[in-house]
Amino acid sequence: MERDVSLPAASHRPAPEAAQAAAPLSPPPALVLERLGYARAGQVIIDDVSVVLNGTARTLILGPNGAGKSVLMRLCHGLLVPTSGSLRWEPARPVRQAMVFQRPVVLRRSVLANVTYALHLAGVPRRRRRAQAFDALERVGLAGLASRAADLLSGGERQRLALARAWALAPEVLFLDEPTANLDPASTAAVERIAMAIHAAGTRIVMSTHNLGQARRLAGDIVFIDQGRVIEHVPAPRFFAAPGSMNARRYLEAELP
Repeated sequence: MERDVSLPAASHRPAPEAAQAAAPLSPPPALVLERLGYARAGQVIIDDVSVVLNGTARTLILGPNGAGKSVLMRLCHGLLVPTSGSLRWEPARPVRQAMVFQRPVVLRRSVLANVTYALHLAGVPRRRRRAQAFDALERVGLAGLASRAADLLSGGERQRLALARAWALAPEVLFLDEPTANLDPASTAAVERIAMAIHAAGTRIVMSTHNLGQARRLAGDIVFIDQGRVIEHVPAPRFFAAPGSMNARRYLEAELP
């Protein structure tokens, strides 16, 4: 079952005081993937990926269905352990990060309590949790629903809650795995605005999507993945104007699913 991860992965766990910081450190280190591979039940899903995610741009991961986008995201966040190769933050230091999935899972408690519980797990002192949680809910437009049972929220509201839960922790890097795949246009626009606001506040965004329009609107750089391999990693304008591979050109022309 997919779950929202608003706390650091075990392989990148920060010190408790880092999770309490009011704002992300800037800029976060580069995430270096070297010959990264992942296989499951004898099937190679990620194959010999070497890429550096650097800078403060919004990185969007594109590729056809089954290309390995979600698995690559989980490897980057530390939810999966690579079966070959390595990944590291460079320069090496603890990095506050969070991840939100396309199907947000909410706790069976109030909207506010969903956020305060994440802050509790992150080691934020009790006296600060409520105010910090309300601030995050205000930023995503859910403060008026703070006392509502979270499992009564709509799909778009649940996704905004998942983003608030992550944003409250002031991550340096936020991984978003197709966060609007199941949403209507209005909810999609709201999530995009929130993602842009999180980025403007100093958080690096790494996001997978199958929506080319969304990629054009949000991306600073594009990682194009096909059959588990990174085919291109270039600035977004260059990718959309002159993709460097035949499969990327076919993908943009909607010849691949």
